[in-house]
Amino acid sequence: MRPRALNARLVWALPVSASLLLMAGCASNNLESQLGDTGHPTQRDYGDSHTFPVPAEIQDNVDFWRHVYGVWSRSEVAIHDDEHLGVIYEVTRIPGLTQASYNQLQQSWLKDRVDHYRFRLADLERRVRNNQPLTADDKALLAKFDRAGGVAALYGASERVRAQRGIREKFRRGVEISGRYDRTFREIMRQYGLPEDLAYLPHVESSFQSNARSSAGASGIWQFMPATGRQYMTVNGHIDERYDPIIAAEGAARYLSEAHRRLGSWPLAITSYNHGQGGIANAKSQQGGDIGRIVRHYKGSAFGFASRNYYAEFIAAREVARHPERYFPEGIRYEEPWRYDKIVLRNSMPAVHLAQHYGTSKQQLAELNLHWRDPVIKGDGHLPAGTTVWLPAGTTRRIASQPPAYARPAAVARTEPATRPAAATPAATRTAVAKTTPKTKPVAASKAPIVAKSSTKTKPAKTQTRYHIVKPQETLYRVAVQNGISVEELRKLNKMRPDDNRILPGQKLIVGI
Repeated sequence: MRPRALNARLVWALPVSASLLLMAGCASNNLESQLGDTGHPTQRDYGDSHTFPVPAEIQDNVDFWRHVYGVWSRSEVAIHDDEHLGVIYEVTRIPGLTQASYNQLQQSWLKDRVDHYRFRLADLERRVRNNQPLTADDKALLAKFDRAGGVAALYGASERVRAQRGIREKFRRGVEISGRYDRTFREIMRQYGLPEDLAYLPHVESSFQSNARSSAGASGIWQFMPATGRQYMTVNGHIDERYDPIIAAEGAARYLSEAHRRLGSWPLAITSYNHGQGGIANAKSQQGGDIGRIVRHYKGSAFGFASRNYYAEFIAAREVARHPERYFPEGIRYEEPWRYDKIVLRNSMPAVHLAQHYGTSKQQLAELNLHWRDPVIKGDGHLPAGTTVWLPAGTTRRIASQPPAYARPAAVARTEPATRPAAATPAATRTAVAKTTPKTKPVAASKAPIVAKSSTKTKPAKTQTRYHIVKPQETLYRVAVQNGISVEELRKLNKMRPDDNRILPGQKLIVGI
């Protein structure tokens, strides 16, 4: 946040002693009052409450992440309770030069601030348990827990102190990048009968950074783990489609569709994107299907801070991204929508062979095809048949044909030195030259082969129905794209329902008549 906004908070703060201001910083007892005093709107605008409900138990969580995404800059850090996110002890500016990560001095400073509140909270809990008199500072700190449940929420708070840095600048850049993919992502969600706003999920996962990679191994804009990625796309040493935003979006749509059928609601399906369908099914069996109750009461061993907050982060990201003018009054410059040509290779080939056919460079293709791995880019491996390839816009209008099948260059036979007798050479070798000696009769020129003429004229081939045999992991969308038709046309040709996306490996689909 800008210094002017920070000073405004200090003016707004309740009149307390200088020591309390020093310890409590510029935090208020609830996030909504903070947001109003920074010049941003105070109303909650979370859109479709039927599809994406926001129960009371997670309102403070959503407001917290709304601040992280749209209000607090990367030069600010909030020190807060990691269970009751409406309890903010301090929002303060990081000392020194702001960089992507903390330097050693900043790490030490932050540890001191966190330890300070841990000590204060432990001391306050001891005083409350022993019915000892409370100072004005103690009462002000205790008042922060009013919305979280009062004194009961204080117990154990010293173990729940957490620091969260703002990412307003990063999120704003993600909103700009999203202009490149938003239209396509929404179309994919529609194809699978899903809510279009699931296209906002990459804001939570990666801020639309195509090369994002987590410490756990999740990769790409949609942050698929390797094992999960292999269920929905190609993931190997040559092709890793987790890095292709469009292909991975289709994989995410398939996952979310399956999760919704199994779990019964979008809050649970979205949370499973972080915690897994099995984990959320277990939470549902214990607490029921209400996301607020699960967040507040479920104590699964792996259901930690990230999983508890995942759905709230999605709602907050959706709200900020839908209303950029509220949070980024300086303006947003959206990137141009994705308009590149797409083909699916019929044959395996090296990238250079592909580039030569379409009159472009291997480097330019590598920049478009983020799912190509180093062996393919360096020429040590081939692109497998069935690989999706993105080409510069207009390429397929200029060159409509697919690249011809690739054949390795034939080895050229070397002539032996004259001192060594010439060995008999197979007639098929193009470089062989017959030598004659004085005793050798000239070889008669062979006659041209006689070609039998057929008296029957060739009849024009009749138009035949074209079929496609479904391969493992193929989807209706991918089959349609491979065969140059829309999903709607594919459904009509095969007499499928308008909302039917289910196909099975080995199934024979009509793709043209």
